[in-house]
Amino acid sequence: MNAMTIRRFGALTVAFCAAMLIAPASRAQDGAKIFADKKCASCHGTDGHANVPAGKALKTRDFSLPDVMAESDSDLETVIAKGKNKMPAYEKQLKDAEIKSLVTYVRSLGKK
Repeated sequence: MNAMTIRRFGALTVAFCAAMLIAPASRAQDGAKIFADKKCASCHGTDGHANVPAGKALKTRDFSLPDVMAESDSDLETVIAKGKNKMPAYEKQLKDAEIKSLVTYVRSLGKK
């Protein structure tokens, strides 16, 4: 391997690592905006604990509960897209990337 190849590999490695660190933070910020815009907090609460009147009335699950945290990203994406029980479907209102951003944000709320 020559010096030029090693430098390119090093630069690509640094760029990849930076992207991996920045992407989730950016997705969470996008998700936070969508969470606010779609009024998710009216049932889920601003902190994701569903400790709001609508959340209590609908028996909305707290994002920090072990069963919610154990769900795969794909499962959460499906719930957002297709709806479940009293949760409405958002597949016609949100793009796939927006749903993924919401999942990232929901995960961040569940850890609080």
